[in-house]
Amino acid sequence: MPHPQLSVHRHDRATRALITLAGEIDLATAPLVRAALAACMRDGIRTADVDLTAVTFCDGSGLNAFLTASQLATDAGMTVQLHYPPPTLARIIEITGSGFLLHELHAVRRPSRRVPAAVGGAP
Repeated sequence: MPHPQLSVHRHDRATRALITLAGEIDLATAPLVRAALAACMRDGIRTADVDLTAVTFCDGSGLNAFLTASQLATDAGMTVQLHYPPPTLARIIEITGSGFLLHELHAVRRPSRRVPAAVGGAP
């Protein structure tokens, strides 16, 4: 069975970094997340924006990596913000009271309960 993979890409603009993650974040790949965020701190980045659009899975070890990085970043005067988490991760963040990790404009929107007009719902 192949090991889960996680791609980590970083793009810097002055003192802000965009870290794009793609794949699965679990016990095997969470160290890559921690390393990417720690490198931002070492490099003097003030804000790390983490794009989770392409993350297909994230377990407790991934959440722990984000929480630990957030605490270390806060202590160093840096900010870590998660953008576009998959619905399962957004739910875990909500349940654990870790909503402070999410960038308020890019939190996952709840699915609409409205039935689309195309299948007999109200237009």
